[in-house]
Amino acid sequence: MPYYESPVDGTRLHYVDHGPATGPVAVFVASAYIGHEMWEYQMLPLAEAGFRCVALDRRGHGCSDDAWNGYDLDTLADDVQGLLDHLDLREVTLIGHSVGAGEAVRCLTRHGSARVVRLALVAAICPGVVRSSGTPDGVDPAVVRADLEVFRRDRAAWFAAGVDSFFAVHLPGNEVSPQYVRYVTDRCMTTGWRAATGIRAVISALDLAAELASLDVPVLVVHGTDDTSAPLARTRERTARLVPDGTLKVYERGGHGLFVTHARQLTADLREFIEAGPAVAAG
Repeated sequence: MPYYESPVDGTRLHYVDHGPATGPVAVFVASAYIGHEMWEYQMLPLAEAGFRCVALDRRGHGCSDDAWNGYDLDTLADDVQGLLDHLDLREVTLIGHSVGAGEAVRCLTRHGSARVVRLALVAAICPGVVRSSGTPDGVDPAVVRADLEVFRRDRAAWFAAGVDSFFAVHLPGNEVSPQYVRYVTDRCMTTGWRAATGIRAVISALDLAAELASLDVPVLVVHGTDDTSAPLARTRERTARLVPDGTLKVYERGGHGLFVTHARQLTADLREFIEAGPAVAAG
């Protein structure tokens, strides 16, 4: 399996690199608690269609080293940039889901857009979901702290209790097999306990309103109408207003796990976005 070292502290990070080396490049950043495997229904068809699809396992996730440190947004963004530099990727479409979208945004605002020409935010928790100065309508921090105690006490039960709402399986058309649900929860449990609590701290502190407004690449915002993890009004609507060059796509009955329930639609929209070609530099 291929690895590279974090430019921050040398942590060994796993990545996958599928499709032709000369194809248009898409780099995927996964959600909390899960690795690159969450992008199966996007990466496989896109790679088969001639796109170069690259994805990393965040530190403490998947096959990457179970590091103790580095669970802050700057370090995680530097890890993403480290992959772009390691593979010398250019004209990249950077795609992030949930907190992975926050990492993608910070990667751009911290390192610039020399390598990245487009950004896709899928079910993103941007600009933030917990109450702060930049997200005044966010969740009460006391509620988040109480939920963290439940999470620390029994992660397996926490994942099992939330997985149906994650995929919005109660809504017509969102059929997800019990076997796949079990697979996802099992993969989440492979994430180290330090990484799991560390990434929750990143989510709680996320406040990217100012950074979204400074982005200088075209942005695709994809969100579901029934996303309970990142409610529509708090996330995609604010994000779409904040980014200077944004395209918004709303998926009816889509939950946070729309990468599965709306897989074909998402893959098609990502392909169209990537094929739009390199962006013209701002200014």
